[in-house]
Amino acid sequence: MMQHYWICLAIMAGSTYLLRAVPFALVRKKIQNTFIRSFLHYIPYAVLTAMTVPAIFYAVDAPLAAAAGFVIALILASLKQGLTVVALAACGTVYVTSLILAYF
Repeated sequence: MMQHYWICLAIMAGSTYLLRAVPFALVRKKIQNTFIRSFLHYIPYAVLTAMTVPAIFYAVDAPLAAAAGFVIALILASLKQGLTVVALAACGTVYVTSLILAYF
């Protein structure tokens, strides 16, 4: 079991290192192509969204509470509120909604 852990860790470390080191080794000059620059600019946001949104709905036992928190977070983010405000309001909404749903 422990050997399996170290093998998985080595594979993950190697793939992460290669994904970060190979572009530095291959690309020496500034990328001029606007499509590629735009694509590379939005990759972190796309990956973060792909990892975060499913986790929102599986983090609590009540999917309705998770959806309420997600909607509040979307509304506050679209109103240009800070990350702390959005996160606290979303967590508070999930908590209160979970309490309300527990009585029904």
